[in-house]
Amino acid sequence: MSQHAYLEHGLTVLETRLKISPPPGQVGRALEARPFITLGHETGAGATTTGQLLVPLLDQSLGEKGQGWIFLDKNLLAHALAKHNLPEYLAAYLPEDKVSEIKAMIGEWVGLHPSLWELEHKVAEAILQLAHVGRVVIAGRAACLITRSLPGGFHVKLVASPEVRAQRMMKLLNCDAAVAAAHNRETDLARHRYVKARFGRDIDDPHHYDLMINTDRLTPAAVARLIVEALHGRLADLQAGAGREGR
Repeated sequence: MSQHAYLEHGLTVLETRLKISPPPGQVGRALEARPFITLGHETGAGATTTGQLLVPLLDQSLGEKGQGWIFLDKNLLAHALAKHNLPEYLAAYLPEDKVSEIKAMIGEWVGLHPSLWELEHKVAEAILQLAHVGRVVIAGRAACLITRSLPGGFHVKLVASPEVRAQRMMKLLNCDAAVAAAHNRETDLARHRYVKARFGRDIDDPHHYDLMINTDRLTPAAVARLIVEALHGRLADLQAGAGREGR
């Protein structure tokens, strides 16, 4: 699937999901555990490629007619903003990006965008609703913390050594190793500050995740297969537990 087709398909599913999802106050009331994945990651650990590879694997093994999986990443979010006649640059003001509080406040004062709090709240609300409906892979944006109360979630963290992540970012940004390494450090630090300020948590705490994967020597395809296999095990455990409770 081309990048354009992936975005158009994802946007269509995203809009449908948000229309049928329940109001925020009802999100935690359903008993059925609908599966979803959160994909936390260090910069350059391969989350985008892995997320895109997960969708067809999940459709094959856990999809239902008219209920395909989608991968919600920054690209899809920006595309959704543009589709609704909102400028794509607003995506730069949303959670986990490197915008400063001062820059965000100035943008709000001069009418460039709504308040940073309002934008973050809307994104968090949408993430929670989408996770409740299920069959979505959500990259970053502290999704593992936002959706912690939902039983169908499987929370993954991708990591890799600084050297490997810098090599990958060199190719992506077409820059030298020093620039790539600095980009990775700054982005990870911004993400860490955001989660600490908004949630009072350490995004690197392994206890937030069900599975942590070092992608240094694993291809994105192998990582995706590993996640799907682990998710199947998690869902089987949930079903077995529900069966015991029903006896």
